[in-house]
Amino acid sequence: MDKITQAQEKFAKLLQEQLTRVETMKANAEPVDYTKLDQIVIGLCGGDGIGPAITNAAKDVLAFLLKDDLAAGKIVFKDIEGLTIENRAALQKAIPDDVLAELKKCHVILKGPTTTPQQGDPWPNVESANVAMRKELDLFANVRPVRVPEKGLDWTFFRENTEGAYAVGSKGIHVDEDLAVDFTVTTTLGCQRIIRAAFEYAKANSKTRVTAVTKANVIKTTDGKFLDIFREIAKNYPGIEIDEWYIDIMTAKLIDEKRRTQFQVLVMPNLYGDILTDEAAEFQGGVGTAGSANTGAKYAMFEAIHGSAPRMVAEGRHIYADPASMMRAAAMLLAHIGYTSEAALYTQALDICGNTERKLKITGRDTGCTCDEFAAYVMETITRLANN
Repeated sequence: MDKITQAQEKFAKLLQEQLTRVETMKANAEPVDYTKLDQIVIGLCGGDGIGPAITNAAKDVLAFLLKDDLAAGKIVFKDIEGLTIENRAALQKAIPDDVLAELKKCHVILKGPTTTPQQGDPWPNVESANVAMRKELDLFANVRPVRVPEKGLDWTFFRENTEGAYAVGSKGIHVDEDLAVDFTVTTTLGCQRIIRAAFEYAKANSKTRVTAVTKANVIKTTDGKFLDIFREIAKNYPGIEIDEWYIDIMTAKLIDEKRRTQFQVLVMPNLYGDILTDEAAEFQGGVGTAGSANTGAKYAMFEAIHGSAPRMVAEGRHIYADPASMMRAAAMLLAHIGYTSEAALYTQALDICGNTERKLKITGRDTGCTCDEFAAYVMETITRLANN
């Protein structure tokens, strides 16, 4: 069999997998109504590296805020082990089957960072656990807020989470020693649901502008499809202004002091969202301060947007890692399941502890406080806020 025929057969298999995925998406379109559940199961998955330490700190504050409903059985915590790089590598699985089964027993998941091997690492080339979880649980919307009031910044990014350049990121084709090809995947339903989610958020939160970010002038077929659907859906929201930017100039405009305050809600394909939200997070102190939501119709997962920092573990510094990112993710989880006042208290306390008062300082070393000490500080601040 010649190399072109081999590549064609592999490509045909990828196409069939994606067509099957589209049918699954259509079958799972009805969202969960958390208000109608007798019990909400929150999965707690520490991941690896610094993940367990910062996840546990965020969990302690969650437990403090939810203590009455935990005692009544309305909320249940489910601890999920086995998403470490050691276990994933041993089983050659992005997510081991038993771990995935446990995740699917939860309504929402608070997940710590996980290690994704790259060239030169001692681990085999297993797929990113994050990418796999988003695909397995169909978590199509990655929502990342960035707010810096003193700079007039209030951005909410809607990043498509299951398609684009990441959909088949580990399944590219080496045609021969001279040619390698990767793929970007865009579906009609995939575009519709992330774009509609962005507009619905804007409508519900009194936002007046939604911005599409693509590279449709060059990536004409897939990004062009995304932009066409954006324009069509926008017609259903006459009170909301729209604009369109290319990803390259958009990265520049986020640092343009005259322009950046005009952006409110931004929606974009997967890869561009990954790049742009990391840049945006720098305005509020870096990726270590930012949490994100990954939501779908049936499941939702909340996480930090930074990595697992294995070097901190190797140096014994994991207990000094900054848990603010996981705590902000936990606050987003609370809001998602309907505990809006608790979420607001959590977020306000984090703003005070991390920006206003800063009675305790996180340095990542023994010159600063530990995760647990910072969690205690946040809980003490929540008590003060609740009593005022």
